[in-house]
Amino acid sequence: MLKYLGKRIARSFLTLIIILTVVFCLLRLMPIEGYFTNFDKLTPQQIQVSLQEMGLTDPLPVQVVRFFNDLVHGDLGVSRIYRANVPVAEILADKVPVSIKLGVLSMIVSLFVGLPMGALMARYKYRWFDKLGTLFIVCIQAVPAAVYFLYIQLYGTQALGVGLLFQIDDPKYWILPVVSMSLNNIAFYGMWLRRYMVDESNKDYVKLARAKGMSEGGVMFKHIFRNAFVPLAQYIPTAFLNTVIGSIYIESLYSIPGMGGLLVTVIKKHDNTMVQGIVLLYACVGVMGLLFGDILMVLLDPRISLSKKGGDR
Repeated sequence: MLKYLGKRIARSFLTLIIILTVVFCLLRLMPIEGYFTNFDKLTPQQIQVSLQEMGLTDPLPVQVVRFFNDLVHGDLGVSRIYRANVPVAEILADKVPVSIKLGVLSMIVSLFVGLPMGALMARYKYRWFDKLGTLFIVCIQAVPAAVYFLYIQLYGTQALGVGLLFQIDDPKYWILPVVSMSLNNIAFYGMWLRRYMVDESNKDYVKLARAKGMSEGGVMFKHIFRNAFVPLAQYIPTAFLNTVIGSIYIESLYSIPGMGGLLVTVIKKHDNTMVQGIVLLYACVGVMGLLFGDILMVLLDPRISLSKKGGDR
């Protein structure tokens, strides 16, 4: 386990370096307007002097090395357009807690609704609850998310008596964004848990438990659910971390001052330094999600040995 963990951490570290290097180089190909708040009012000489002061006229390899050196010391640079001369880390520190709160609430709803739904669908296979759950999953998977997000906002705001602009201190304004962000994960957990539980229900150990006289409910939830949950568990950390950092569409739709809306804003404003900092955060979240997923799967089922050949992803 420790050997595998060391390999995965090293591999994850290398992946992050590659991602950040590629993003850094691509951003250097963007128009230089993204580094100036008053580009149209500057002369070519002033622009050149400013670029030299920011180190943007140095060879690209030198810039990359400087970027990673600053990153090691916790310096993500400063915003040039969104909030001029304000450190990127300071801006993210104001936005991340909002997305974390929204993401945690959404994941709690997803797990507490999606897992029981999938288990009950498998328990009552081909009955009315299974058919209703299947209909819900099909609708969520088939209909574009933007469509039902808009319907939820349109009719939900009327039902709750809330406005379109998000108010962070009013609990009622959190309901619709949390529900919207939960729907896709609810359908995902319900669909795959049902599938895994149905597959497990035909195995020999289940037949043996039933032959010993164990109740159907006991077999379903003490044996089948436990084993069916193991392959699903590896996706939970990734889904959790991705939800925590915010939904770009949801946060923009409800004007939530979190990470998702911030990314859209800085891209529109061509604030290259801010984009670079947010991409760093998203890349770290994605890589850590895969790592934690594998570790969680091993902890839930010690029979799995990811240190052997073919055992890792």
